[in-house]
Amino acid sequence: MTDAVVWSLASQQSKLAANEIHIWRANLDLAPNSVARLSAFLSGAEISRAARFFRPSDRQRFVVARGVLRELLGGYVHKPPATLVIDTGVRGKPALHDGAGTSALRFNLSHSHGLALYAFALHRELGVDVEWIRPEVAREALEERYFSSQELLELRTLPQESHSEAFFLCWTRKEAYIKARGEGLSIPLDTFSVSLTPGQPACLSSDDYERWSIHSISPQPGFAGALVVEGSESSLRFWEWRESNG
Repeated sequence: MTDAVVWSLASQQSKLAANEIHIWRANLDLAPNSVARLSAFLSGAEISRAARFFRPSDRQRFVVARGVLRELLGGYVHKPPATLVIDTGVRGKPALHDGAGTSALRFNLSHSHGLALYAFALHRELGVDVEWIRPEVAREALEERYFSSQELLELRTLPQESHSEAFFLCWTRKEAYIKARGEGLSIPLDTFSVSLTPGQPACLSSDDYERWSIHSISPQPGFAGALVVEGSESSLRFWEWRESNG
């Protein structure tokens, strides 16, 4: 079922233990002075990428999402956010590099409609996804193109009024799994399955399902979220980033 959690405000960044997964949420619609502060952390490549967004709101949300990521990463590794080197793998998965090579800190992020989710762990791959639940998207029959036969069968057993939530539960769980593996869309979406019935536990059916744990997260009313993390023994802790934390 969707995990019931309390999002704690952090007066100072908590240490990340080996068995912990830290999940942060952040509002990306901030005042101009906050956007300017966070934008100073971005690399030249990130600034160039932000400039390619046509809509000012999308540009701002990208800047804030990346600035908050850098601020959180800096808190974990005790380095200034602007000095961090974030590389992107062949399939697009970001990784933090330090002077000795790849950091032990693993992370992933996702944002939708002004809300961001971040996940952090030590030495364990993970993926996170969040989506704003939009009934009009769920009505476009995209599941016929992207869902597995098992997922389609489960969706068709549900009452019509549950379809929008079920669609986005499925979508976020599939995205989180793909992001955790770090292989992008080289993994055909119909070659693995996730559960999607609202109110029921999140489950993964794949060739490597024993490697992963899957969690459903409700970050805010009207949004669906999911986390997939390597290993089975995890303690999830939930934090809320606010500008005053910075």
